[in-house]
Amino acid sequence: MSLAIKGVVGTTLIAFLAGCSDDNATKQVAPPPAVSVFNVVTQEVGNYREFVARTEAHQEVKIRARVEGELIERHFDEGSFVEKGQLLLRIDPSEYQSSVAEIEADLKSKLAGEDGASRDLKRGKEVAAQGFISQSDLDKLTTKYEQAAAAVISAKASLEKAKLNLSYTEIKAPFAGRIGKVNYDVGNIVSPSSNELAELTDVDPIYVNFQVEEGDYISYRQKHQDSANNPQNVPIDLSLRLPNNSDLGAKGQLDFADTKIDRSTGTVELRATFANPQNIIMPGLFVTLIVESKDKQLQALIPQAAVQENQQGKFVLVVGEDNKVATRIVQLGRRINAMWVVKSGLEEGEQVIVEGLQKVRQGVEVKPVEKKVDHTTGTISSQPDAAN
Repeated sequence: MSLAIKGVVGTTLIAFLAGCSDDNATKQVAPPPAVSVFNVVTQEVGNYREFVARTEAHQEVKIRARVEGELIERHFDEGSFVEKGQLLLRIDPSEYQSSVAEIEADLKSKLAGEDGASRDLKRGKEVAAQGFISQSDLDKLTTKYEQAAAAVISAKASLEKAKLNLSYTEIKAPFAGRIGKVNYDVGNIVSPSSNELAELTDVDPIYVNFQVEEGDYISYRQKHQDSANNPQNVPIDLSLRLPNNSDLGAKGQLDFADTKIDRSTGTVELRATFANPQNIIMPGLFVTLIVESKDKQLQALIPQAAVQENQQGKFVLVVGEDNKVATRIVQLGRRINAMWVVKSGLEEGEQVIVEGLQKVRQGVEVKPVEKKVDHTTGTISSQPDAAN
């Protein structure tokens, strides 16, 4: 082999070895991947259960006609809020006004008859004492007066009934609430046999009905004998999750517990009340009632974004003090908005990975970047600058 060829081969070999050396050096100095971590926090959490529940109006009434006549006025908009005593509908009062006037006139006549019979009886008693009329004639005067007095009572009762019927031509709201669709337009003839004219509901507060298994209910009564007979003193917190998975915000109060077990289901019906000033909750909704004990303990909370699942169960990736990733099997409890309650497997202050999970595995060294998580929405954002 010539010296020139040897020189080219040597140069090529040196360049190749140098390139390999550079690649190894690059791999050795590559920085660990950055991941977003969340410092585990704790919160007081009590034992809890969730129940499927149904909402019900606090008050509900079907507005009906109590007298027959033509519907001539409507004084509300469908779906609007009306005040107690507000005039809703008016039935033509002409016929009932005439009846009142007629009976008032008849009553005056009956009063005059009673007055005349009273005077006749008074004079009859005076002359009977002097022996000018017989006892039989006096008895007739007495009977005539009693009949006249009874006729007055009957006329007064008829007048009261006529006035009552006249008052029924004005249909007013029995309580404040929201009124629904009108089933009869102005101009229709309505009567007590007609369907409801409209429906009025009061949804503040709103009732929430749910059922508890008989065994659980008996166990609870045995444990809380002092408050079992007074639902309002039960030591629990009640909250409500709506069908769109949002929380109502307001706390509820246990209002009623049935006095018997439903034989067909083996459950006891209970009722809670929640303030509903904005009328957000409507009757008939399926909601989730969360019952939590007031006896609470500190438990760890982590974002739902940190939780993964495999054949062994739910787990999280934890960054240790040496910045290496470790897999941690966790036992989870309830969800609180965007957070999971951790019953076991984590301690306060440990760091769990919430972003960058796809870039790491157990044993890999990482660069943890602390982030904060909104407990309500689950939004992940940077920690505020300590200098600020």
